[in-house]
Amino acid sequence: MLYYIKNTLEKAEDTNSGRQGAKYVAVLTSAEWAEYKDTFDMGIEMDIDLASVHSTKAEVNYDSLTGTFSVPNRRKISGPKTNFAFALDEKGIVFIDDSGMVEKILHNITRTKKWVLPSLERFIYDFLEQIVTGDQAMLEDFDKELDTIESRILEGSETDPSLRVSRIRSDLRDMRIHYEQLQDLAQELEENENNFFVKDNVRYFHLFNQRISRLHDITASLRDYSIQIRELYQSKLDVKQNRIMTILTVITSIFMPLTLIAGWYGMNFKYMPELGFRYAYPIVTAVSVLIVIISLIFFKKKKWL
Repeated sequence: MLYYIKNTLEKAEDTNSGRQGAKYVAVLTSAEWAEYKDTFDMGIEMDIDLASVHSTKAEVNYDSLTGTFSVPNRRKISGPKTNFAFALDEKGIVFIDDSGMVEKILHNITRTKKWVLPSLERFIYDFLEQIVTGDQAMLEDFDKELDTIESRILEGSETDPSLRVSRIRSDLRDMRIHYEQLQDLAQELEENENNFFVKDNVRYFHLFNQRISRLHDITASLRDYSIQIRELYQSKLDVKQNRIMTILTVITSIFMPLTLIAGWYGMNFKYMPELGFRYAYPIVTAVSVLIVIISLIFFKKKKWL
């Protein structure tokens, strides 16, 4: 599929006409690229294996710029990524894509974008923007969910958020890596080493780089927040455990004197005077009750109960 960059993207009826006079955008499958790559006269030998693509990057060649995209699925960030490649020079850009994602992006650009000053640089900027569209709202949803989890932990109504927080942290890590790769790509485009781009239009790549930097910073901040929530939940567990240990310690301290008395009078020596004393049992009972009362008063005063 071939498009021309005019006031909007215009689909070409003849894929071989007019390419010399207008900036173009082409979308090919891997098989089509292998068959028609020589017609684009980019002077590159790039054998595309989209299954081996694992990152978003750009490489500067002598008379072209090539690279790959590896885009996480925003609905399931930890799942398989959408991979496609590209090659560009001063005449236009070719996408090699078997997933259909590029066609969807181009359809959105055609439907929503009208350019006063159309250019290859502006198209690439809008294309990159489409990749991260909605990411701000996605990160805000993560922020709200983490805030809700934190509130429930503080209220004591949260059961165990460890699994969900761990998944969020993993998703944020993947998105942070994705943004770092997009930053590197934008910097490579902004460098304009081969002078493919009009110097005044390189600012588009700088604007995109700034936006990605903000998204990266938000992602890093949210990941730190998720770590703090995990530590908060662990501290709450530690407080509960310390409370239980305090109660057990208090109970043990109260019954230790009673255990000593029981053990002392359980020796049954023949000449223990208390064994034959008429009021020994009630006296021992009273002393035991007094010990319990004094211990409770003492622990209350120390605020251990």
